[in-house]
Amino acid sequence: MSNLLPLRSYLLLLSLSPPRPTLETSDVITPVPLLSKDRIDQLSDRAREVVEYRKSGLSLNHIQGCSLGCAYCIRHTYGLWDKDQPVALMSDAQAVEELVHHQYFRPHVTPVQLFNRATEPFLPRVRPHTFAVLEELDERELTNHVLVITRHQLKPYDIDRLNQLRHLKVTLLFTYSGIGDPKIEPYPSHVAAESLKMMSAPASRMYRTILYWRPLVPGLNDTDQHLAVARELSTHADATVFTGLFYRDQIAAYYKANRLPEPYPDTARRKIVPETLERRVLDAFASSTALFRKTSCAVSYVHGLPDYNGHYGIRELCDICPLSQLELCAGAHRVPRAEDVHRCASVLPEAGGVNVVDISDRAVVVSGLENEQPRYFLQHALGFQVHDVKHPHRAHRHGRADIGWTGVPA
Repeated sequence: MSNLLPLRSYLLLLSLSPPRPTLETSDVITPVPLLSKDRIDQLSDRAREVVEYRKSGLSLNHIQGCSLGCAYCIRHTYGLWDKDQPVALMSDAQAVEELVHHQYFRPHVTPVQLFNRATEPFLPRVRPHTFAVLEELDERELTNHVLVITRHQLKPYDIDRLNQLRHLKVTLLFTYSGIGDPKIEPYPSHVAAESLKMMSAPASRMYRTILYWRPLVPGLNDTDQHLAVARELSTHADATVFTGLFYRDQIAAYYKANRLPEPYPDTARRKIVPETLERRVLDAFASSTALFRKTSCAVSYVHGLPDYNGHYGIRELCDICPLSQLELCAGAHRVPRAEDVHRCASVLPEAGGVNVVDISDRAVVVSGLENEQPRYFLQHALGFQVHDVKHPHRAHRHGRADIGWTGVPA
């Protein structure tokens, strides 16, 4: 795109432009209807939780409802599968306030995920909310990572608007699977592929792009042709992450009820990537210099930073990482002490009973946490892996389900 201005000139022009309206002063009409309190009260407890910690970041989800209809969508687990039209639980301004004043949020540290649980951030009616939140966070001069996962059609003007963000480290992750069965994935993958190419094309941009190659499912989208197409598509992105299917009980029940081909005989708490499938992916990407198993590794890499999830201690994860990234992560690797863990946990009422079971160069192992959210907080605060003794991580399985793995030492 030779008609684009060099980044320095572009930023100079932006500095001379009038300031963007804030959420409080904008006169834009909210395009998504606001739910009444009575209707919000009818939602499940998890659906009402607008700010929730997930592994790759603190997730903001005040817009819920999606019309794309992917059969494997995580919305099943929140009781939101039948919500196919976006609605708002609160205004964008209220949502931003909830996020930045949440007990888990730390300015410039906590990675944030936007609309990754219950809607598609670039649906036509959701897009204004996506930009409103991004621009408000940027106006606050926050430098946190912000992950925006999409499979929708982006527009050329999205490039210009994202390039106006000065402070946030924004990463667009384009979900692409290559699945051709419309009963499983009605919205075609080629849309995400074209959006990835378009958004990656500008030589100078303030955001980064990732090919989010998922979910990989044996017998569905893992032919040699599927792998070759994904490999070519990866050349357009700043990095590629590959991962498998979250096959939870609610998703399995939907597959059975709708007579969809069941990908696995059992469900699992973690994503499923069988050993033979991983090996084929690595072989297909043997010449790639930017393939990652973990989302946070790729996001950190494209911004030139060490992994904020501290995966470096899990050395077998790093065998495909670029040498430059290994050096960054090695330089940031600090094994915490038990008192460091307790100090970080002391700010969380729900983490008062945490016990440090073990500390090694790989990870801190803890017990006494009621759920995953405080563990993710500790992990990001320490920049080091924190595992729960109830859910052991098997060596060489990369934090994935045991399904499809044999002969690997536990």
